[in-house]
Amino acid sequence: MSQGWNASNIPDQSGRTAVITGANSGIGLITARELARSGARVLLACRDKDRGKEAESRVRAAVPGAEAEFVPLDLADLSSVREFAASYPSDRLDLLINNAGVMALPYGRTADGFEAQFGVNHLGHFALTGLLLPKLLGTPGARVVSVSSAMHAVSDIDIGDLNSEHNYRRWIAYGRSKTANLLFIHELSRRLAAAGSGLVAAAAHPGYAATNLQTAGARMENRRAAARVFELGNRIIAQPASSGALPTLYAATAPGVRPDSFTGPKLLGWRGAPAPSRRTRWTLDDVAGERLWVASEQLTGVTWPGLTG
Repeated sequence: MSQGWNASNIPDQSGRTAVITGANSGIGLITARELARSGARVLLACRDKDRGKEAESRVRAAVPGAEAEFVPLDLADLSSVREFAASYPSDRLDLLINNAGVMALPYGRTADGFEAQFGVNHLGHFALTGLLLPKLLGTPGARVVSVSSAMHAVSDIDIGDLNSEHNYRRWIAYGRSKTANLLFIHELSRRLAAAGSGLVAAAAHPGYAATNLQTAGARMENRRAAARVFELGNRIIAQPASSGALPTLYAATAPGVRPDSFTGPKLLGWRGAPAPSRRTRWTLDDVAGERLWVASEQLTGVTWPGLTG
């Protein structure tokens, strides 16, 4: 892996189609912009219509002639996920980038009754990937990339309390949702290999990147002091979002990316060019991966024909 890999190293993406969830701001927006700059058709899958249309305009302004389109998707509502998949406008899907996420929110539930962080960060993307699987399997060279976090290390999942109903702690719940992202990629990779599929499933994380993700929970609760601390950290410690997007772009486009790999910033996992990133042993547990998969199928009602355990 090149020490200096950056967006200029993205291979030509002409003729390829990418779906990026949460592409209205931060890392998702930059990912969409750089893929469009490299020739890809990008679908910006976002919950908020106004912000999604603004992001589409920003990509088109940055990349004249870009094929960029906002498409509504609310990962906190499985009916929206199903509608998105049913109306997907092509038989081809080269890149599915599961980027959208929420962080350290006060306890809340999705439209389907799931704890918000687990529901959005994991279950929404699990359902989306499963529903789009036929498109991915039918596209040579396709990849799925899920954006996790170094914060997965704060907690393993609790298969008996996936919705954190017994003892909700916002950062533990966030860590569990990010562990779920990595377990999902691990189990998906295992099942794809067993099926003899060439579809590559990989994971990435941005390190500490300056986005609005850090301050969202504090602002929801009007915790001004906490919001100021995060804002200060974004200015002083964090790397820019453009750098934070590089591990995702690497996992999505670089030649030779291995299934179930985990890419993050090189310098202590916080900053720098993309490099292999450390992950906890519980994100490589076959038994936990299968149990989470089965539970996710039951909770979402989305099954995966052809990818049996």
